[in-house]
Amino acid sequence: MKKHYLLLFIFAILLVFQTKAQSLDGFSKASDSRQKEFEKKFKETVDFTRFKTHLSTITAEPHTAGSAANEKVKDYMVETMKTAGWEVSVYPYDLYLTKGQGESLIELVYPIRKPLNQQEYIVKDNPFSNHPELKKGWNAFSGSGDVTAEVVYANYGTKADFEKLAELGIDLKGKIVLARYGGNFRGYKAKFAEQYGAAGLIIFTDPADAGYVRGPVYPEGFLFNDNSIQRGSLLTVDWTGDALTPFEPALPLDGKTKVNRLKPEEVKGLHTIPVTPISYGSAQEILEKMQGKAVPAGWQGGLPFTYRLEGGPELLVRLKVEQEQGMVRANNVIATLKGATNPDEWVILGCHYDAWAFGSTDPNSGTAMLLSMTETLGKLAEQGMRPGRSILIAHWDAEEHGVIGSTEWVEQLRDELNAKAVAYINLDAAVGGRNFGASASPTMKKIIMESAKEVMYPDSTKTVYEVWAGNREEPTIGNLGGGSDHIAFYMHVGVPSINGGAGGPSLYHTNYDDMYFYEKFADPSFKMGGTVEQVIGIIALRLANAELIPYHLSRYATDLDIHFGNAEKQVKGYKSDFVGFGKSKDAIAALKISAADLESKIAKALENGSLDSKKASIINKDLLALEKSFIDPKGMYYGNWYRSLYASTDPFSGYASWVLPGIQYEIEMKNTERLQEWDERYSAAILDLKKKMDALSGKI
Repeated sequence: MKKHYLLLFIFAILLVFQTKAQSLDGFSKASDSRQKEFEKKFKETVDFTRFKTHLSTITAEPHTAGSAANEKVKDYMVETMKTAGWEVSVYPYDLYLTKGQGESLIELVYPIRKPLNQQEYIVKDNPFSNHPELKKGWNAFSGSGDVTAEVVYANYGTKADFEKLAELGIDLKGKIVLARYGGNFRGYKAKFAEQYGAAGLIIFTDPADAGYVRGPVYPEGFLFNDNSIQRGSLLTVDWTGDALTPFEPALPLDGKTKVNRLKPEEVKGLHTIPVTPISYGSAQEILEKMQGKAVPAGWQGGLPFTYRLEGGPELLVRLKVEQEQGMVRANNVIATLKGATNPDEWVILGCHYDAWAFGSTDPNSGTAMLLSMTETLGKLAEQGMRPGRSILIAHWDAEEHGVIGSTEWVEQLRDELNAKAVAYINLDAAVGGRNFGASASPTMKKIIMESAKEVMYPDSTKTVYEVWAGNREEPTIGNLGGGSDHIAFYMHVGVPSINGGAGGPSLYHTNYDDMYFYEKFADPSFKMGGTVEQVIGIIALRLANAELIPYHLSRYATDLDIHFGNAEKQVKGYKSDFVGFGKSKDAIAALKISAADLESKIAKALENGSLDSKKASIINKDLLALEKSFIDPKGMYYGNWYRSLYASTDPFSGYASWVLPGIQYEIEMKNTERLQEWDERYSAAILDLKKKMDALSGKI
């Protein structure tokens, strides 16, 4: 008999835990079941065929920012989203960009005269590869010039690589630098080359990094062949966005509101030397003729000969680039599905739509998925199933030139975003393959994982979460770095953000990123478009429908503890007597207690149904303010536009995530004199966050 009661007791305990496990963060018991029904209906409504239809249409032609073809993509998106029942607005900007691709050439001058190929070959069976609007490889924001000079090989062209050349006594003045892609943002390769006196820069993708050394090349495989060329912007100003309007939106020149613009000659970071990319097949024609000293360890690439540091006077190369730079009209397209109960709280999803050529994986797989999502949510709204908060879907222009369109919109709507933005979800190239992954701010990590548990992975019996996690207890979620449209939202105004989707093989920024490549390598089944839409849609709907915004508040302290521990180890690597960031560590310990208390009170309030709509509105307003604790008006020493103390773009590589960027900059420079200042600034921010949480606990 006792055994029977014991089993009943254990069963009851398990049932309690199961019930709690099934409840959704931010939802009361009453709304929990409604949300699950909403999500079920949403998943059933997703039409998996629409992704391919949209992707085929918007990637039919190459469509760089400012081109007539990009205007056609804009018009298609506007019409599609209006037809789906969304309110659509176009936000125009006049940006300082490279106007078209310009002209360029690279040729051997001595010991032989020979022009080098600068464009991908036509591929049999791929009709896109013969499109008349495809252009040579080019780098936006190159300087113009015509240089004939000796050549120096600079490995990846990182800060450390140029310092190594100087250490070895290699003089770059008046030389043409040859550097391979990788290691940092291409713009920094140009910046460092110019700083060291180079007269020009040629960038190539090495076969050891993305070519035949790693496997079969295109069209047999998905790796770079000997004529694939990576295009890309070189813009390296001390802020993100339009080069002439830091902190302010680049509103149209013919508009009512006038914006003060810098003169191009006043802007530090606009390059003056000619720069252009080539394939490794063309780079080989130069590298194999170099006769200088062999390169240091780690600098050898994958071409079948010893790489040399210098070509010497017996090898002359000509590099010519002519680019016109001036004002170009760009347009962001923003669609809004107005919330039924909290229309002035915004959940924002976005992806840019301009591309270097066709853009079938990058970026327009994300564009196509979002267009399909507008149709899915539009159908549900017609049936009376409208989200509580407003959902905004944004299509950004001119991202490829320097993450510009989204930045100008954030600068234009800065005050509204501070008051209304719940989260920003970035979906650049979000369906570029079948490997789901994400990076996020701390409060957003849990909701991604929980939502991925609700969607089945194509052609399997597992969920997206299970495939993503693999053999690990839970999947790895990265920290946000640079390179895409979340930057201004997260690093300038402090909107909690996600950058996610499904990645895969990519002929990155080449003319071959087309529908032929997508069908053959990225996702031949075309099932990932609908799958990613379901996962991202559930995230958006949970953020939009929860009574209390479902931020994972305790994750702040957990992650900060790890990051400060790592920072202390790095500092002790060059200053062994460093005592640590004591004030910040104490603040984190206090924050941990406050966050746990607030989460507990929120859970109890939701469980007992004690929150009316007025009280929930007050709490949500306070929740929106939490991330702003990390926004410091003084900003970073390497650029005060970057105001988040929590995360920033790495100012030396341009892509990597710098967590605790104020401290990380000092570590990179091996400085010690400002470490105490940063301990004080960080502890103040963390204690401000704790204070907000304590005040919020008192209101519940």
